Amino acid sequence: MRFYFAIPVVLLALLIAASGIAAITRGWVLPTNRRPVHRPRLYGWGQLVAAFALCWQQVFFWVLSEPDTRQWRSLSGSALLLTGLIVMMLSYRTVGNQQGSSTP
Repeated sequence: MRFYFAIPVVLLALLIAASGIAAITRGWVLPTNRRPVHRPRLYGWGQLVAAFALCWQQVFFWVLSEPDTRQWRSLSGSALLLTGLIVMMLSYRTVGNQQGSSTP
């Protein structure tokens, strides 16, 4: 019963990792994200970190039987996932202050 949840999450992580590798090596980003992403290589590194974090969480949540180790390793996977998402957000375009704007 455990694998019904773990296998789709790991497959999703593999797809995210493949997209991250494509962004790092070729600068290619999925068509839905092309407009907002300004730095595709940084976006790819964020995707790789997020994919690694998803796999990390699955391994330590489903495989290990020690509750103490499982809890802290799964929590560290959540922190790693948050780090990956922050790196991906840093690669987005920022809407800067345009010239001629009347706002101070």
